[in-house]
Order: sequence, then structure tokens, then C-alpha cells
Amino acid sequence: MRVALQLHPGCRSEAVSAIEADVAREDGVLRLAYRARGRMSQLLVPAAADFERADGLWKETCFEAFVRGTRGEAYCEFNFAPSTRWAAYAFDGYRAGMRNFEVAPLYIETEAGPDWFELRAAAAPGETGPWRVALAAVIEDVSGMKSYWALKHAPGKPDFHRADAFALELDAPAN
Repeated sequence: MRVALQLHPGCRSEAVSAIEADVAREDGVLRLAYRARGRMSQLLVPAAADFERADGLWKETCFEAFVRGTRGEAYCEFNFAPSTRWAAYAFDGYRAGMRNFEVAPLYIETEAGPDWFELRAAAAPGETGPWRVALAAVIEDVSGMKSYWALKHAPGKPDFHRADAFALELDAPAN
């Protein structure tokens, strides 16, 4: 399924004019392909690095996925950086009980052209029933300006953790 991320109304971007994401659930794996379009010469992309866990990825260009089941408030967050560094966190509720989620993404790959940038990633959130999913991106321009993109923005400053950001439902596979 292809979905469009929306630019937060309080932001602008010199680099990116649109972001779409292809989303698929295959068994217990969330497969994502984020595609940003615009003037990629203006996109600040973190340098390639080892495929390893790192904190603070959202401070630079980063693509994110949040997944929760349909029961309870607990959710997990995945950060996928173009450098191929990643982070995974578990929460008990809205920004509460944050801790490392002890699962690594399966892969992160990137590809780019003069007017597009794509990041593909896969991760296993560990939920077995239907998933509520929030997708987001932090985009940094070469000027240092940041823009915030999501499936749905709540009023106020950008906050990808809010319950209404979990705008996409992916059903559990039929047995």
C-alpha cells in the first residue's frame, strides 16, 4: 500500500517537496520504502556508517515507524537513518517507559537520483494482532533547516508519538 506523508504546517523544506511510503506487512515483518522527491542537492544525508544501533538519529535526516497493537497503549518506535544506523525503542504509553527495544531492523538500504531519495527498511515489531502504524520523517536541508513529515499531524508542534498519528491499520495475516 502506498501512502503520502504530509509536511507539518509549521515547516517548509528547501530539499523535499513530497514523501511517499510503500508499506507492507508480511507475517511479522513491517516492510517500508520511503521515497522523498525534490531537490536532492539540498538534502543533508548523514554519511554512510556501520549498520548498528545509535541514539539521536532524529536530530538529522531520519525515517521513522511507530507500531502498536490495537489493545493497550504500548508501542515501539524504529528510526532508520540513511547512514544505515538504526534505533528501536519500546514505550509503555505516550512517551512513557522508554527503553531500548531489543530487536534489530532486518535491513536498511538507500538509493538516490537527482530528484529523489529512497530508503528501504524492514523490522519485526513483535505484535501478532492488527497493527496501528505511524510513519514519519525528519528531513534536514543543507542549510540546517529541518522539516517534519507524517501520515497525520496533531495540532501544535510536531509530535510523532501522539495517538492520532497512528493513522494506518495493518491487519494480521489470515491463517
